[in-house]
Amino acid sequence: MTAYWESTGARRQHPVVAVHPNDDAPVSSRRWPMSIPAVAQVLRDGIEFGPGVTFLIGENGSGKSTIVEGVAIAYGLSPEGGSRGAQHRTRATESPLSDWLRIQRGVGASRWGFFLRAETMHSFYTYLEENPSKWDTSRFHEMSHGESFLEVLNTRFDEPGFYCLDEPEAALSFSSTLTLISVLQRIADEGGQVLCATHSPVLAALPGARILEVGEWGLRETEWDDLELVRHWRSFLDGPGRYLRHLLG
Repeated sequence: MTAYWESTGARRQHPVVAVHPNDDAPVSSRRWPMSIPAVAQVLRDGIEFGPGVTFLIGENGSGKSTIVEGVAIAYGLSPEGGSRGAQHRTRATESPLSDWLRIQRGVGASRWGFFLRAETMHSFYTYLEENPSKWDTSRFHEMSHGESFLEVLNTRFDEPGFYCLDEPEAALSFSSTLTLISVLQRIADEGGQVLCATHSPVLAALPGARILEVGEWGLRETEWDDLELVRHWRSFLDGPGRYLRHLLG
C-alpha cells in the first residue's frame, strides 16, 4: 500500500476527515447526553476535522470529554484508553454517543490510534502488565503519575495516526506539559491528528492548533487570546487576591 501511494504520487488524507451523525441518531432530547448543547450540535451537524491538532476547551460538564470519548470509541479505540487492540474494562460508564456517530476516514490514511484517558490510565497499566508483549518493557505502576504519562507519550505516540486525549495535563507539570506540546507538534508534522479535551491554557497555546470552545452555545471556533479560560488565568495570575478574598472570606 505504501508503494502504491509513492508510485502514483497521490496524497494520503489525514486519518479522520469528519464525524457524521448516523441516520438513527436522536435529533433532540432532554436526556443526557443529548441534553448537552455541544453533544446535540455534533448529533445535528457533525464535525469536520482538518489535519493537525484540535482542542476542545470548556468548563466541567460542557461535554468536551463526552465528545472525545464518543469519537474515540467510534474510531475503534478502547473506551478506557489504549490503542485499537487494547481490551480492558473495569466498569462501563461511557455514553451511547459513539453508537450514533460515523467516522469518515481519510483515503489511504493510517488506522493506528490511541486514546489517552487520564481517569482510567491506572487500569490500562494493569492491563499491560497482565498482557505483556515484547514491546512493553516499562513498569508503569512503578513510576510516578507524571512519569508514566511521559513514558506513554514516548512509546505509544510514535505513528501518524489518530490520537484522542482527555485532559492529559492532569498528571503533568509545567515542563512536562511543554514536552507534550512538542509531541503533539511532531504528530501533526508527520501527518497525524489529535483531538484533545483540555483545561490547560499552556497546552492550548500550540501554534496552528484549531480551538473549539465548548459551552451553553455548543461548539464555536475561536482563537487562543479570546478564550474565556485564558482571560481567567491571566486575571488570576495578575492578582490572585481579587479571587481569593471572595473565596476565603
